[in-house]
Amino acid sequence: MSKVLALKYRPNSFDKLIGQDAVTQTLTLALNKKTLSHAYLFSGLRGSGKTSTARIFAKALVCKEGPKSNPCEICEHCKMANENRHIDIIEMDAASSRKIDDIRDLIENTKYRPNSARYKIFIIDEVHMLTKEAFNALLKTLEEPPEFIKFILATTDPLKLPATILSRTQHFRFKQIATIDIVNHLSYILNLEKVEYELDALEMLSRAGNGSLRDTLTLLDQAIIFANGKITPTKIASMLGLLDPKQLESIFDTILKSDKKKVIEIIKELENYECEVVINELIAHLKEAFFNSDGKFSTLITERFFRILSESKNLLFLNADNGFVLTLLFFKMIEAMNIKTVEEMISSLEDEKFRSPEPEVLTNKTIAPKTTCESLSEKDRGIKLFSNLIAKLEDRSYELATCFKDYVEYSNYENGTLTWISSADNEHKKTLKHGYPIIRQFVQEIFGIDTQIKMSQSEKKKIDEVSHVNKEDSTVMKNEESNNHVDTQESKVKEGLNDPLVKKVKEIFDIKEIEICPKV
Repeated sequence: MSKVLALKYRPNSFDKLIGQDAVTQTLTLALNKKTLSHAYLFSGLRGSGKTSTARIFAKALVCKEGPKSNPCEICEHCKMANENRHIDIIEMDAASSRKIDDIRDLIENTKYRPNSARYKIFIIDEVHMLTKEAFNALLKTLEEPPEFIKFILATTDPLKLPATILSRTQHFRFKQIATIDIVNHLSYILNLEKVEYELDALEMLSRAGNGSLRDTLTLLDQAIIFANGKITPTKIASMLGLLDPKQLESIFDTILKSDKKKVIEIIKELENYECEVVINELIAHLKEAFFNSDGKFSTLITERFFRILSESKNLLFLNADNGFVLTLLFFKMIEAMNIKTVEEMISSLEDEKFRSPEPEVLTNKTIAPKTTCESLSEKDRGIKLFSNLIAKLEDRSYELATCFKDYVEYSNYENGTLTWISSADNEHKKTLKHGYPIIRQFVQEIFGIDTQIKMSQSEKKKIDEVSHVNKEDSTVMKNEESNNHVDTQESKVKEGLNDPLVKKVKEIFDIKEIEICPKV
């Protein structure tokens, strides 16, 4: 009966471990120099080699010629370790034996010396699954075990371990295995298995494995059966429900050409795939094209496309329709092709400002100006451009356009100066004043960037202002006359109080105050 590849090619020495050079180097030096700790913690992604490393390390500890980094593989201890039947290497799955009673049995077992080897080694897999009480029971033994006891703990989630456990172990962090290392290992295995393959297909398998060598080898088992002779990208894409690399390239070519009709056809085809898988494949292809210095993708376009692809994933969490998400995604990428950089916009404005003026008289060889109304007279041309200005304002702000259309009248356009007559007042005047930056921007776009704006008031507005001023002047004159009249009365009162007869009366009757009342 044939073994699965993950078990058949499981590493049995440090030099066969894939992608964990830092870990293997440290453990190798510790074995060779005999500087061993009593407890080790291996953490990392599933399929990164934690359990395999624990078994290799345990075999190196019990080897008859050891402890050393390269076990002899011929002694009885090495043979039993390779067959997972060594009586002094005890493996425990904390996912199924997680209670305090299980840990009490383990602690009781640590009191007895090893049967045949120099060490008794406990390998506890998925140690983060232990209960709080089980961790507390293990603490004292883990901190000060007998000299012949070694603990090797393995976990995929070290954050769930108590700090007291972490402080009592040497922590080794297993990193995600690089894609190139996985691809090379798959190539090595397929050569031994005498199976034909294409390198692009192995890269697709590696990406699907997400850095886990065990997961990738499981997919490789499936691919060998499905391919039935030769592993190709097309067959792997069909097996995993992924997009073929040629199809991905065709999608990006269509987007770069802004072919919206073909994009819609592609979207209908992609509705058969899982949307998140499609987005991930597009990101992977974009990354590869960028690293290969593909001339089709500049840094700016790559950044825009990547941002759009990443943001599209958020829509999937809103239970959005997959087909609609892909539609928005592709059309946003097409739109991103038309956005200019700040430097391009500045350069464009400078070119327009400093370019030589267009010739007034057109000949057969003369290139026609950009405007569509140069065949009209100067007056009609100005009116036509003014209508375009109002249309632009309507697109931007209906309220501003309505106010401008009702209260601003075209006068003339000559010598680069646009003149209009305004009859706006009160709130309408405020509206036009607030929207003047927008109006000026559109005037420069339509009439030319150097166009000056001159405003004049309508005759009715002038008459209203004049009448308003006259009313104010008459009011001022009336107020002045009234003030003069009051001053005259006050002077007469003062003269009356200073009269000798009035003074004599005040002395005789001892009058303190005289009140003067106006005549009714």
